Amino acid sequence: MAIKVDPGCRYSKSHEWIRVTNDRAYIGITDYAQQQLSDIVYVEVPQIGDTFGQGEVFGVVESVKAATDCYLPVAGEILDVNHDLEDSPELVNKDPYGDGWFVKIMVEDPIELKDLMDAKDYEQYAQRDLEEATHK
Repeated sequence: MAIKVDPGCRYSKSHEWIRVTNDRAYIGITDYAQQQLSDIVYVEVPQIGDTFGQGEVFGVVESVKAATDCYLPVAGEILDVNHDLEDSPELVNKDPYGDGWFVKIMVEDPIELKDLMDAKDYEQYAQRDLEEATHK
Protein backbone atom coordinates (compact mmCIF):
# COMPACT_ATOMS: atom_id res chain seq x y z
CA MET A 1 0.00 0.00 0.00
CA ALA A 2 1.39 3.37 -0.99
CA ILE A 3 1.35 5.95 1.80
CA LYS A 4 0.82 9.47 0.52
CA VAL A 5 2.21 12.41 2.46
CA ASP A 6 2.11 16.15 1.92
CA PRO A 7 5.62 17.65 2.18
CA GLY A 8 4.11 20.92 3.44
CA CYS A 9 2.67 19.29 6.55
CA ARG A 10 3.92 18.13 9.95
CA TYR A 11 2.60 14.87 11.41
CA SER A 12 1.66 13.39 14.78
CA LYS A 13 2.17 9.80 15.94
CA SER A 14 -1.62 9.50 16.14
CA HIS A 15 -1.81 10.14 12.36
CA GLU A 16 -3.03 13.73 12.20
CA TRP A 17 -1.45 16.29 9.88
CA ILE A 18 -1.07 20.03 10.37
CA ARG A 19 -0.29 22.64 7.71
CA VAL A 20 0.80 25.95 9.25
CA THR A 21 0.84 29.42 7.69
CA ASN A 22 2.06 32.03 10.16
CA ASP A 23 0.04 31.34 13.33
CA ARG A 24 -2.92 29.65 11.60
CA ALA A 25 -3.13 25.97 10.72
CA TYR A 26 -5.35 23.42 9.02
CA ILE A 27 -5.60 19.96 10.59
CA GLY A 28 -6.93 16.61 9.38
CA ILE A 29 -6.12 12.92 9.41
CA THR A 30 -3.45 11.43 7.19
CA ASP A 31 -3.88 9.40 4.04
CA TYR A 32 -2.57 6.39 5.97
CA ALA A 33 -5.21 6.88 8.69
CA GLN A 34 -8.08 7.14 6.20
CA GLN A 35 -6.83 4.01 4.39
CA GLN A 36 -6.79 2.07 7.67
CA LEU A 37 -10.27 3.28 8.61
CA SER A 38 -11.71 2.51 5.15
CA ASP A 39 -14.98 4.20 4.15
CA ILE A 40 -15.58 7.17 6.46
CA VAL A 41 -19.26 7.70 7.25
CA TYR A 42 -19.22 10.39 9.96
CA VAL A 43 -16.90 13.12 11.25
CA GLU A 44 -17.51 14.96 14.52
CA VAL A 45 -15.70 18.30 14.86
CA PRO A 46 -15.70 20.84 17.71
CA GLN A 47 -17.35 24.24 17.89
CA ILE A 48 -15.67 27.42 16.64
CA GLY A 49 -14.07 29.13 19.64
CA ASP A 50 -13.31 25.89 21.51
CA THR A 51 -9.71 25.58 22.75
CA PHE A 52 -7.65 22.43 23.16
CA GLY A 53 -4.24 21.55 24.50
CA GLN A 54 -1.66 19.62 22.53
CA GLY A 55 -2.71 15.98 22.30
CA GLU A 56 -6.29 16.56 23.45
CA VAL A 57 -9.20 14.90 21.65
CA PHE A 58 -10.91 17.42 19.36
CA GLY A 59 -13.09 15.15 17.23
CA VAL A 60 -14.15 11.68 16.20
CA VAL A 61 -14.06 9.83 12.89
CA GLU A 62 -16.40 6.91 12.26
CA SER A 63 -15.98 4.47 9.42
CA VAL A 64 -17.52 1.18 8.37
CA LYS A 65 -14.69 -0.50 10.32
CA ALA A 66 -14.20 1.58 13.49
CA ALA A 67 -14.56 4.85 15.35
CA THR A 68 -11.45 6.70 16.44
CA ASP A 69 -10.62 9.87 18.32
CA CYS A 70 -8.70 12.70 16.65
CA TYR A 71 -6.03 14.54 18.65
CA LEU A 72 -4.92 18.13 18.18
CA PRO A 73 -1.20 18.06 17.21
CA VAL A 74 -0.60 21.46 18.87
CA ALA A 75 -2.57 23.59 21.32
CA GLY A 76 -4.91 26.13 19.82
CA GLU A 77 -8.30 27.74 19.38
CA ILE A 78 -10.72 26.51 16.73
CA LEU A 79 -11.20 29.26 14.13
CA ASP A 80 -13.17 27.28 11.55
CA VAL A 81 -14.52 23.78 10.94
CA ASN A 82 -15.09 21.99 7.65
CA HIS A 83 -18.89 21.93 7.46
CA ASP A 84 -18.69 20.04 4.14
CA LEU A 85 -17.81 16.91 6.14
CA GLU A 86 -21.30 16.88 7.71
CA ASP A 87 -22.90 15.91 4.39
CA SER A 88 -19.83 14.49 2.65
CA PRO A 89 -17.57 12.67 5.14
CA GLU A 90 -16.12 10.72 2.22
CA LEU A 91 -14.08 13.84 1.37
CA VAL A 92 -11.63 12.57 4.00
CA ASN A 93 -11.10 9.42 1.92
CA LYS A 94 -10.95 11.25 -1.40
CA ASP A 95 -8.71 14.18 -0.43
CA PRO A 96 -7.32 13.90 3.13
CA TYR A 97 -4.80 16.75 2.70
CA GLY A 98 -7.16 19.06 0.81
CA ASP A 99 -10.97 19.11 0.87
CA GLY A 100 -10.97 16.57 3.72
CA TRP A 101 -9.48 18.94 6.33
CA PHE A 102 -11.23 18.97 9.73
CA VAL A 103 -10.46 22.24 11.53
CA LYS A 104 -8.55 25.50 11.21
CA ILE A 105 -6.88 26.71 14.40
CA MET A 106 -4.93 29.61 15.83
CA VAL A 107 -1.67 27.99 16.97
CA GLU A 108 -1.07 28.82 20.63
CA ASP A 109 2.61 27.85 20.88
CA PRO A 110 4.62 27.30 17.65
CA ILE A 111 7.36 25.57 19.71
CA GLU A 112 5.04 22.53 19.89
CA LEU A 113 5.50 22.00 16.14
CA LYS A 114 8.99 20.70 16.91
CA ASP A 115 7.34 17.67 18.56
CA LEU A 116 5.92 16.61 15.19
CA MET A 117 7.43 14.66 12.30
CA ASP A 118 8.20 16.00 8.84
CA ALA A 119 6.80 14.18 5.79
CA LYS A 120 9.79 11.87 5.32
CA ASP A 121 9.88 10.79 8.97
CA TYR A 122 6.12 10.29 9.05
CA GLU A 123 6.17 8.18 5.88
CA GLN A 124 8.72 5.86 7.52
CA TYR A 125 6.74 5.84 10.78
CA ALA A 126 3.48 4.93 8.99
CA GLN A 127 5.24 2.24 6.96
CA ARG A 128 6.57 0.64 10.19
CA ASP A 129 3.08 0.90 11.72
CA LEU A 130 1.60 -0.83 8.68
CA GLU A 131 4.21 -3.61 8.76
CA GLU A 132 3.59 -4.21 12.48
CA ALA A 133 -0.18 -4.35 11.91
CA THR A 134 0.29 -6.78 9.02
CA HIS A 135 2.40 -9.17 11.12
CA LYS A 136 -0.01 -9.33 14.08
